[in-house]
Amino acid sequence: MTFVDTNILIDIASDNLRWGDWSRRALAAAYERGPLVVNVAVYAEFAINFATLEECDAELEPFNFTVADIPKAAAFRAAQAFKGYRLAGGVRTNILPDFFIGAHALSLGAPLLTRDSRRYRNYFPQLALLAPDAS
Repeated sequence: MTFVDTNILIDIASDNLRWGDWSRRALAAAYERGPLVVNVAVYAEFAINFATLEECDAELEPFNFTVADIPKAAAFRAAQAFKGYRLAGGVRTNILPDFFIGAHALSLGAPLLTRDSRRYRNYFPQLALLAPDAS
């Protein structure tokens, strides 16, 4: 199972010139390894680009994503990571989707496919990342 970050989906849907090919290859490789998972935070961030639910779902359908509910334990872990962010000088006052995404992937024991690993590395250091800069 691989948890997929929003930026991968947007790269593919928008045919991003810089990241589209990398994201497409990385998602295909993850799909070969097993199920792909997103949560409602990823879905909401992606859905903003579509006029209807049907259009959004049609874009995601080829990948057979599971849209998983965020468990209470993951929400708590997201809150704790966000508290650390605020204590370190983070300026956002509302919890960021990345905290829900990172905590949820960690609670599932699934690697996170992303191309923007900085916040995940800082606040979820034990989370396995599939990223361009992953070692």
